[in-house]
Amino acid sequence: MEKNYNYTRRKMFLPEYGRHIHEMVDYLSTIENRAERTRQAHIVIDVMGNINPLLRDTSDIAHKLWDHLFIMADFKLDVDSPYPIPSEQSLRPRPDKLPYPRKDMMFKHYGKNVERMINSLKDNPDRAAVEETLENIARYMRTKSYEYNQEHPNNEVIIGDIKRIARGGLQLDEAALGSLKSEYKTSLSGGQGGTNGAGKKKNKNKKQQQNAKKSPYNRPGGGSGGSGGSGMRQR
Repeated sequence: MEKNYNYTRRKMFLPEYGRHIHEMVDYLSTIENRAERTRQAHIVIDVMGNINPLLRDTSDIAHKLWDHLFIMADFKLDVDSPYPIPSEQSLRPRPDKLPYPRKDMMFKHYGKNVERMINSLKDNPDRAAVEETLENIARYMRTKSYEYNQEHPNNEVIIGDIKRIARGGLQLDEAALGSLKSEYKTSLSGGQGGTNGAGKKKNKNKKQQQNAKKSPYNRPGGGSGGSGGSGMRQR
């Protein structure tokens, strides 16, 4: 007996209609007489409409059924349709390719938005607003530089990077930018000193107190022989 598995069959374009409807559509292409082929196509449309009996009498569903018929026939069925015969491009339009920006960044760890903000300040006539914005940008650049390099950069480095990004088209108040202070607090590595060492010492003392409470010599009548434990402590 020859076995017929689904993976050996032709792929169904609309699986919701099932294999039998697809075989009926395939049979339409084998009919040579165009008039007979069109008549059989109307019968197949009626069968497809029986799947949704509540919607088969509406005009929209009829148009959709004819479109589904041509989809299952891979747009190769030549029949007289009451609706415009669709094409694969009209029912399966391909989206336009989105252009991907490939502009190289001067400093990747700062990000492209930092370069855009700095370059946008070139045409700003408000000197006070430019200086205030540059201070905020410089602090943000210190943040990203610390995340990338795990160390605080000097203010001269930040000022130099801003000059390179602006390409000399921006006047900087180097005295104000050079006085920026770091807003980060570095913790000592390995837990030596600082808050980490104090935290470990506190946890150690807490464990010792818990172990002392669990000791049988600290309980009433504890130790060997009941009161023997307390007698040993009096000695």
